[in-house]
Amino acid sequence: MNRRVLIVGASRGLGLGLVARFLARGWDVTATVRRPSAALADLARMGPLRIETDLDIDDDAAVATLAASLAGVPDFDVVFVVAGVATQAGTPASLLPREVAGAVFQTNALSPIRFAEAFRRRVAPDGLIVLMTSKLGSVSLNQGGGWSSYRASKAALNTLARSFAGQHSGARWGLVLMHPGWVRTDLGGRRATLDVETSARGMVAVIEGQLGLRGCRFLDHAGATVPW
Repeated sequence: MNRRVLIVGASRGLGLGLVARFLARGWDVTATVRRPSAALADLARMGPLRIETDLDIDDDAAVATLAASLAGVPDFDVVFVVAGVATQAGTPASLLPREVAGAVFQTNALSPIRFAEAFRRRVAPDGLIVLMTSKLGSVSLNQGGGWSSYRASKAALNTLARSFAGQHSGARWGLVLMHPGWVRTDLGGRRATLDVETSARGMVAVIEGQLGLRGCRFLDHAGATVPW
């Protein structure tokens, strides 16, 4: 039987690229989107692809509805939460409206952990929960500042993920915090050094190599450990 992956946030960018790469590697893919995506639907020609719409990771009721919809399918070898935002990332924290900062932290830090908690029992033995983070969330590497709210939200995600892993230290799955590299997407911009295909290819290779391992690791798309 093919390995199975659930990708949360797959309508475009890295999520879409990951769907394509997992399909190319022979995985069965379930992908979630908030709204229908023609680009995602077109990937069904590559292999087994199930698309779940109307999933907003910040909406607990929508997450519960997804869980019910997937109750009858086999457990996933990988649950990969890709969804994230960088709203007004260039605005210093001291000037950022509180409601904007709160929404960024909700989507980037709290919601991925809540999703992981909701789906941890749907991860197959020796599987992985993977959360998309960023090297910008590394506290020790932060020398120049900039993108302060985004950095802080990813640092918060990393901390919450380590707590989550510790709370479930006896689980038969591992947790990977994944830095995709600086990628040419709407978030990364046109000056970024990687294209989506290169990043996705690397991330999938790293994930396949981590299956069966336990604990919590902070890795990049090439498999290198990122400092906390």
